[in-house]
Amino acid sequence: QVQLVESGGGLVQAGGSLRLSCVVSGRTFRNYAMGWFRQAPGKEREFVAAISWSGANTYYADSVKGRFTISRDNAKNTVYLQMNSLKPEDTAIYYCAAASVFGDYVPQFTDFASWGQGTQVTVSS
Repeated sequence: QVQLVESGGGLVQAGGSLRLSCVVSGRTFRNYAMGWFRQAPGKEREFVAAISWSGANTYYADSVKGRFTISRDNAKNTVYLQMNSLKPEDTAIYYCAAASVFGDYVPQFTDFASWGQGTQVTVSS
């Protein structure tokens, strides 16, 4: 079992930036593709971004492409989400997730089986 702990959420004005971090423990970090998902009030959880175990492959939701960047530091067992040009519609609880993989690829969203507790991001207009 892998444990995930997010941090870095907060309140920011529209146009501002935040960087989320997720520290992973319990298993070999390099065996996991990592992802960020979010859930706004009254809405279903949605995919934001994902990264393969080496970091060579990334994938983004259209709504954040060009504004958000996912990255990882395998030496620190940490995945990051740099969020720039934030909009009020980015307000949500952001969750870090892990998917066990056997290759350097971004898996299907349903393969993300381990989740953190979430961190709140609020963007004011």
